[in-house]
Amino acid sequence: MKTVIITGSSGLIGSEAVQYYDNQGYRVIGVDNNMRREFFGPKGDTTWNLARLQQATRNFQHVGLDIRDRTGVFNLFRKHRPDMVIHCAAQPSHDKAKDIPLVDFDVNAVGTVNLLEATRQVNPEAVFVFMSTNKVYGDAPNEIPLVETDTRYDYACPEDYHGVSEECRIDRCLHSLFGASKTAADVMAQEYGRYFGMNVGVFRGGCLTGPSHSGVELHGFLSYLVHVAVTGKPYTIFGYKGKQVRDQIHSYDVIQAFEAFANNPRPGEVYNLGGGRENAASVLECIALIEELSGYRVQYTYQEQNRIGDHICYISDLRKLRAHFPQWRIEHSLPHIISEMVAAEENRMQ
Repeated sequence: MKTVIITGSSGLIGSEAVQYYDNQGYRVIGVDNNMRREFFGPKGDTTWNLARLQQATRNFQHVGLDIRDRTGVFNLFRKHRPDMVIHCAAQPSHDKAKDIPLVDFDVNAVGTVNLLEATRQVNPEAVFVFMSTNKVYGDAPNEIPLVETDTRYDYACPEDYHGVSEECRIDRCLHSLFGASKTAADVMAQEYGRYFGMNVGVFRGGCLTGPSHSGVELHGFLSYLVHVAVTGKPYTIFGYKGKQVRDQIHSYDVIQAFEAFANNPRPGEVYNLGGGRENAASVLECIALIEELSGYRVQYTYQEQNRIGDHICYISDLRKLRAHFPQWRIEHSLPHIISEMVAAEENRMQ
């Protein structure tokens, strides 16, 4: 039986990976110490998701390990000798990072190096998937010429239609401290692939979402927006007139990209991973779609100051990913994602 170690296993992408690889017959070792609760308070708590996984899986073992604990990480890897590592654990908020810069860097950058080196020492042939972020590009995507419509910003030039490619620069721009710590991890992961020839793939996520997300105001835009709609809580739009655009991708489609890479790994390769043009929408458009599909109303206020380093329009250019792995495709449309999330939120309220 093959073994996969999944960090951040109680989070959105990690839990989706747990379920997928458990169904595929892997022995699944999930590493998660519920730091999301420490970062975001009770609303970020993921123990509900852990309990769900423990009920729904057959070969899943939970380990409450902090990835900053280098000795603990190395001991875990020596014990289980993974065939695959999916690294999703992170401090994920660019707003929160400014308050905890040392914790942010230690979790995102140092924790990633701990996992990479443990893999190299124990099984350098293993596939290592790193869940990076589009925040490695900082605010460089904001330099792309835009046009403004009634409900969104969009790219002005035809050559930018597909969105931000992996050729976008990652330095000489404003990242937020979170973006900087993830950039350090991103480049280090690439280096383990390129320098050591390890089967490392780096996926720079756009807006990752789905019904297993414990969304909060500081992280998990669409999940939190659905939550406030269903519960009747107020919502604040930060800047850009609510016309800032994100491309939403369902957690299942993310895991299918990981699986495509695992079946044909390219050492040190980088891929942008989001919903692409077809799943792109502004905050205002997402609000309208939620209201149309669910009947709930979003009570929002507008704050003119945007979040520091925030993207005005970000759509993931998926052409490289699709060229390398033509069997991979987006299976969940934005209306499907929202309908599924509304149903899950209503379930949690019962």
